[in-house]
Amino acid sequence: MGLEEHRRKGPEKVRCAIIVTSDTRKAQTDKSGSTINQLLQDAGHEITDYRIVPNSATSVADALEAALESSQVVVVSGGTGVSKKDITVDVVEPLFERKLSGFGELFRHLSYREIGSATIVSRAVAGTIGATVIFCLPGSEGAVKLAMRELILPEISHIVGELEK
Repeated sequence: MGLEEHRRKGPEKVRCAIIVTSDTRKAQTDKSGSTINQLLQDAGHEITDYRIVPNSATSVADALEAALESSQVVVVSGGTGVSKKDITVDVVEPLFERKLSGFGELFRHLSYREIGSATIVSRAVAGTIGATVIFCLPGSEGAVKLAMRELILPEISHIVGELEK
């Protein structure tokens, strides 16, 4: 069975949650989360949850726990850098049952073409918890667009289909 046939076997519509980690963004100023939301909806997917949470381990963990109850895909934006407040990866990655190493590697490769060596400070990761795939993206709108268009949207139905086997 070829790749295209695998992709076709995944669900056309998946349930997605969006978590934005930020101490400064509000619904009116959240460009990254709204971009994720719009791109997912444009692709025909259902948004089950969309929230902005502070950069705290408890807030991120609680939001992820809630998202896991209703979603097949969780996209987290923000907190993937190297500053002390960037805790998303530190909270989420230890919960992964399976890490999708290729996502972070490929994201940084694609990002390098756009922003150069600054991409080395990105700790973007993806993995699975149960039958849910989680993507942790940088908080910038450009990074979100790149990851969504080039990596996530082309593959989420395929990944969800594989997780449902």
